[in-house]
Amino acid sequence: MTLWSGRVGGSLDPAVWEFLHAADADLLPYDCEATYQHAERLHGAGLLSDDELSWVEERLAVIANDPAGYLPEDEDVHSAIERQLGDVGRKIHAGRSRNDQVAAAFRLYVLDACAEARAEIEALALVVLSFAEVEAETLLPGYTHLQRGQPVTLGHHLLAWVEMLDRDRSRFMAAASAAAESPLGAGALAGSTLGLPAPPGQMRNSIDAVSDRDFALDYLYATTVLYVHLSRIGEEIVLWSTGEFGFVRLPETAATGSSMMPQKLNPDVAELARGKAGTAIGRLTGLLATVKGLPLAYDRDLQEDKAPIFAARADVRLGLRALTALVAGLEVDRERMAAAASDPLVLATDAAEALVREGVPFREAHERVAASVRDGSFTPHATAAESVAARAAPGPGGVREAIAEARSRFGSSL
Repeated sequence: MTLWSGRVGGSLDPAVWEFLHAADADLLPYDCEATYQHAERLHGAGLLSDDELSWVEERLAVIANDPAGYLPEDEDVHSAIERQLGDVGRKIHAGRSRNDQVAAAFRLYVLDACAEARAEIEALALVVLSFAEVEAETLLPGYTHLQRGQPVTLGHHLLAWVEMLDRDRSRFMAAASAAAESPLGAGALAGSTLGLPAPPGQMRNSIDAVSDRDFALDYLYATTVLYVHLSRIGEEIVLWSTGEFGFVRLPETAATGSSMMPQKLNPDVAELARGKAGTAIGRLTGLLATVKGLPLAYDRDLQEDKAPIFAARADVRLGLRALTALVAGLEVDRERMAAAASDPLVLATDAAEALVREGVPFREAHERVAASVRDGSFTPHATAAESVAARAAPGPGGVREAIAEARSRFGSSL
């Protein structure tokens, strides 16, 4: 079924039909919701009776939960819904276009995807917080340039993951705010003469309403930065689980073996999280390239806005759940971490700061300690544990207070 066949005689070439056909079944429940919102507006203008509105409400509830009702001969999800509404469906499109219809449904989809992402982020953050609580005092060398730098604790390091996830959660909240406006009433691009009531949160400009995809870009940006963070977390798990580091052991419930080497336990979840960051970057870049040269208002190019969003939502859901399982099952080799943190050179900065407290200018103190490191005479005057205890927030010394504060942001413990 096509909604424009009154203008075009005959049928499309099969290759053209296949090329134009929209893979948008994921929008079905959201388009049903948007269609009911529009039906209420028609009813408010006296263009649908009470009985017709009730029929639409009942029928849409069935259609929204029956993907099988979307047939191969339907051009898109919008035409599938209109067909299944029967005679009333022939009235339901008054005062709207697929341009504002798809924008409305797509916004509702992104709103739902943002809420789902926030919930999955919070689940991972709470698992990390529980992990940090257990390992609050576990000594670990902090790194810069992947070289040992200063002593910290594993709990403090894990809280850095939590901060990244908290910013990710905020980005999805911002994307949801951008998606919350309603394009209904914009029609094809210039509204309607039917005098329908305005929907809540109606956008201010009808041309912008049907052509804006900033909310979709915001969502993809949020997923991209999230996956960049998951990639960094994954990379650390990969490193820590190697024989060279040996800081953590992978859970067999979230790792794989080798088809050839019997001894292997591979960090595939962490590696795939790292790999999918590249895919996420590609989706954002692709949609930016799609919209960058489009004239106002609507263009068919925008059919390409949905596939990357659908795929991104699946990756966010699956990736966060898999990483949550992986982190929850990690086992820490505290002795191996403590041995690495006992490297005397990680206390070189403490030695320089001790000289500063004695009145030595920092640059001179730095040069003295560097010289002792260079000639092999450097001897620390504190332990790694003492160094950590001396470093108040935002350093590792206040880790338990920092965990409690983070819990207040993310809710109760698991």
